[in-house]
Amino acid sequence: MTTRQLAEEALPQKFKRRIKRMFGPWGVFLEGFVRNPVMVGSIVPSSDRTITKMLGPVNWDECKLFVEYGPGVGTFCRPVLDRLRRDGMLIVIDTNPLFIDYLRRTISDSRFVAVHGSAADVEDIVLSHGHDHADYVLSGLPFSTLPDGVGPAIASATWRVLRPGGAFLVYQFTARARAFMERHFKRIDNAMEFWNVPPAFLFWGWKDEPADD
Repeated sequence: MTTRQLAEEALPQKFKRRIKRMFGPWGVFLEGFVRNPVMVGSIVPSSDRTITKMLGPVNWDECKLFVEYGPGVGTFCRPVLDRLRRDGMLIVIDTNPLFIDYLRRTISDSRFVAVHGSAADVEDIVLSHGHDHADYVLSGLPFSTLPDGVGPAIASATWRVLRPGGAFLVYQFTARARAFMERHFKRIDNAMEFWNVPPAFLFWGWKDEPADD
């Protein structure tokens, strides 16, 4: 390969680096969306109002392990860490190595763990980090466009990994996620957040406390 050919091949990489520097996390988010739109679901990170409303029902005093599926560039990560108790842990799981690499480089909190993997394997991931359950699980994964069988597998694994009294927090751009949740969660609270692009459906699926003897 000639020097000219090498230079021409290097141009796209230089362009990508320049875009990332110019737009920061937005540039990383955009690249992640372009690479795998089915798993990212949106080209725009969630709004501050969506974050505040979504995290509102969480009892932070009792939260030792918070899990997030599809963290992207950390839109929810920092607000969760700001609220999380000092001895708590936040585990985020994403199939996109671009996002995992970015989060590992930019979040230095000792309570934070970024895992490159599938949300369907949440039980094994939680166990491998010294916990037998999660208190809350948050997901922005686009359930309606996931490959066949993946959505039900994630919903089922989430139900099993949650402690009684814990909750599955889901924000989506269609209401179809509720159908996946209803197979496991009898109580589902819901709301809408219009100050989001696009407007978001919010769901909180609560795992029932065990019945008293």
